Amino acid sequence: MSVFSKLKQFKDLREQGKKLQGVLSQESTTVTSGGVSLTMDGNLGITDIAIEDALLAPDKKEKLQNAIKDAHGDALKKMQRTMANKMQEMGGFPGMPI
Repeated sequence: MSVFSKLKQFKDLREQGKKLQGVLSQESTTVTSGGVSLTMDGNLGITDIAIEDALLAPDKKEKLQNAIKDAHGDALKKMQRTMANKMQEMGGFPGMPI
């Protein structure tokens, strides 16, 4: 394979990555775990978090911390599945198994 064809393949891959990033930026998922509701966008950023009032008591600190970790983990897994599905819908990336 020539250097020019490798450069074209790299350019095509980069363009496909930008397109995927644009599609994913429109995605959002919300999960609820242990009284914490967390929304994550396609860039894996937390865009919203809601906590039940009962968890805000000082004696519920550990429960709140665990609920936030669990909600974040669930949202991350859910968004990763969405990302994989979007990649498949777009034909995947050449040379990368999905």
